[in-house]
Amino acid sequence: MKIEDLIVLERVSCDNNSTSKKKVLEVLSQLLATDLDDISADEIFDSLVNRERLGSTGLGQGVALPHARLAGREKAIGAFVKLGTPVDFDALDNQPTDLLFSLLVPDHFTDEHLDILAELARVFSNQDFCQALRESESEEKIYQLLSNQTATSAA
Repeated sequence: MKIEDLIVLERVSCDNNSTSKKKVLEVLSQLLATDLDDISADEIFDSLVNRERLGSTGLGQGVALPHARLAGREKAIGAFVKLGTPVDFDALDNQPTDLLFSLLVPDHFTDEHLDILAELARVFSNQDFCQALRESESEEKIYQLLSNQTATSAA
């Protein structure tokens, strides 16, 4: 699966002003709930928080991949936040996080869930790509970068 299959422009936030891990998870939950009639942002938030309690999804180098599985979903969706000021996300390298791609997958996705996370980790391990995201000043530019990155990685 390509990142462009997971995300739409309406689920991208640029230079968000969240000041804590909890606040950014709330923002991601609200973005993920966009266009979902059968699930609330609160339910998504609870799922993301419960997953974080198992261990931080902060990869390091300023990147985190908060994710959760929920019953009743038919397909995986994602949301992306670039923070204006990095926050402590309990990352492996103890560095603050400013780039967050959140993933919501159906609870029956097992191998697919891991495959998507592995692809996201690979994409966000590219420091040039992450720098381009950090330098982006609009949701449209970030969305374009995410889409272009997936086209490149799929080639």
